[in-house]
Amino acid sequence: MPRLTEQEQQEIIRFIEAGRPLPDKYRFLLFEDKREVELVWNGKTSEVCNIVLPFQVIEQVDEPRAEKPADTAIQRGLFDERGRQLKGWTNKLIWGDNKLILSSLKNGPLREEIEKQGGIKLIYIDPPFDVGADFSMDIEIGDDTFTKKPNILEEIAYRDTWGKGADSFIAMIYERLVLMRDLLAEDGSIYVHMGIQVNHYARLILEEVFGKSNLVSEIIWAYGSPSGGRAAGTKLVKIHEYILHFAKSYTARKENKIYLPYKESYIIDWFKWTDEDNRVYRKRIRGKDSDGNPIYEKQYLDESPGEPASTVWNDIKQIYADPRAYKANQGDHSEIWGYPTQKPEALLERIIKASSNEGDIVMDIFSGSGTTEAVAEKLGRKWIGADLGKFAIHTTRKRLIGVQRQLKAEGKDYRAFEILNLGKYERQHYIGVNPNLREEEQRKQLEEKEAAFLDLILRAYLAEKTTGFASFHGKKAGRLVAVGPVNMPVTRLFVEEIILECRKKHITKVDILGFEFEMGLFPNVLDEARAKGIDIAPKYIPAEVFDKRAVEKNQVVFHDVSFIEVKPHVKGNSVAMELTDFSVFYSQDSIANAEAEIKNKGSRIVVEKGQIVKVSKDARGITNREVLTKNWTDWIDYWSVDFDFESKREIIRVKNEETGEWEERWTGDYIFENEWQTFRTKKDRSLELKSVFHECYPGRRKIAVKVVDIFGNDTMTIIDISVGKNGGKK
Repeated sequence: MPRLTEQEQQEIIRFIEAGRPLPDKYRFLLFEDKREVELVWNGKTSEVCNIVLPFQVIEQVDEPRAEKPADTAIQRGLFDERGRQLKGWTNKLIWGDNKLILSSLKNGPLREEIEKQGGIKLIYIDPPFDVGADFSMDIEIGDDTFTKKPNILEEIAYRDTWGKGADSFIAMIYERLVLMRDLLAEDGSIYVHMGIQVNHYARLILEEVFGKSNLVSEIIWAYGSPSGGRAAGTKLVKIHEYILHFAKSYTARKENKIYLPYKESYIIDWFKWTDEDNRVYRKRIRGKDSDGNPIYEKQYLDESPGEPASTVWNDIKQIYADPRAYKANQGDHSEIWGYPTQKPEALLERIIKASSNEGDIVMDIFSGSGTTEAVAEKLGRKWIGADLGKFAIHTTRKRLIGVQRQLKAEGKDYRAFEILNLGKYERQHYIGVNPNLREEEQRKQLEEKEAAFLDLILRAYLAEKTTGFASFHGKKAGRLVAVGPVNMPVTRLFVEEIILECRKKHITKVDILGFEFEMGLFPNVLDEARAKGIDIAPKYIPAEVFDKRAVEKNQVVFHDVSFIEVKPHVKGNSVAMELTDFSVFYSQDSIANAEAEIKNKGSRIVVEKGQIVKVSKDARGITNREVLTKNWTDWIDYWSVDFDFESKREIIRVKNEETGEWEERWTGDYIFENEWQTFRTKKDRSLELKSVFHECYPGRRKIAVKVVDIFGNDTMTIIDISVGKNGGKK
């Protein structure tokens, strides 16, 4: 460190005593800095998240390979008699905060499984880089379109990304890039897709994380302008974005040369010669002879792989969420999944082919509509996808099932994929429970934290705190409020204790708030309570309560639990499930608010108490209301069946603090195996209400039915039936 003068030392002391930051010059005088250029931002730190939370498998999807066990082809030990994948890599679609996901992948037991597959060879990310971006989604209801706003978690993540402008964006992406670098295989690559707003920052961050020497290329994606090109005022039309390609190690990187079809002008300029067989060729210099004359080699046009791709890609058109933005020759409408920032499959196909081979793992932690995963599956790659948005996870699930069906129809291989989250462990993390403590210590810490957190939940629900009750924690609008536990579902026992206290103290109106509810709990238990004169309203506690800003602004919405009614059909050893009713109670905006705000000749679609209503005004200002959800089926986007629900236990791996080894533990829950499903697509809005008949082994079994509504939220019910002679619902 350079020697400081006495004057400089005194100045530093004065700044420290006054609690003021030191002038920039002292940064270079006090600390040795070997970097030529460095990006500095508020709150910069070299520390990154190292939390490990167990992944919970909540669903496995393996498009059925056979309707009957007898029809199953030779499995070679990879599949069981139900057509389920038994071993080998299962692709992973993860819902949650990608920082916690990356940290748990890097430091947790799943890392070992990843390394056995050769590690992650390619990461592609397309993070939110537009400070003014709109992440609303358009949902089709009959002939109308309803705009679904981002949920509060997505808005919070967006505010965290852009709340302090470039500083917060850089801090967000820097920490994740460090985690991704550490996850990449030594011969792996990362492609970071950026717009002109932040490309300059991204380049410097990537150079700092990966090293300048590991920059492979800066790709210009010149997608053109489908509309012919228009810009506000005198601005130039923006028709390009950037894709930065860095390697973990430039010399060790995996790279496949990409060739594109020759342009006519290229052929004219280079393929000028014809041999005696009328074959067109170009002359390529392959060295010189002893006299210094060039040695030529013929490259025939019909044998040439094409023109090597450059760093400017202008042959791939942009995807638009609205199909009306397309010209006839400017894109495949089947790719449209409604995401404003969706990228074309051709773009990801080029990237995946360039930096990975079949069987390699590809990852995307800003998954969106699932383009990376869909292309990876089609190209025979393994994949890991993640997103914070539940609707994004649902969209990707539908898209990947479509890919599985396509590959199955073509007789090609495909892999099962599982949907994971960090579930109750993420909730424990949010309220500060240390997952590395022993079970008893965790329990004590959880009790302390839950007491403090209870106040936050009641504030978010706008309820007053109450005392003197065994089961109730608050009161709101003449109803008592009971809050379920953070780390487990609301159980029948929990509800029965509430009913007992209600009867003892003559309470007739109760709201039960829970993160999860025991499968099959409703509607039976509500009917039982109603028969005793007690009105119970179960409501989901949304993940948004973990952000105090959302609570303070009264932005947290507690949705009523949806209800499914199903009817089983049993024929001998075969079972089919029929969906007979589905009830939801959502609200987004209000009819009164819409009527007050819309102008003449305008319209707005709102959700109020489980109905989607189109509010419009004519030229004279007369208001009209049209209910768009005319039938309960209008709320359903997707439903699926697991014909033997309790056949696959959910196992997590946790570290034994005494031995340091990872141990397997059963959570007490089961994995929903998606054995049959039907869903709406952009092309086909119809929905089957009865499943196929599925052959089952005789005996008692539990069948689970999962419904995903048009908002991407899922509800599940379980029925107990007997299959075989005189089989039926229990």
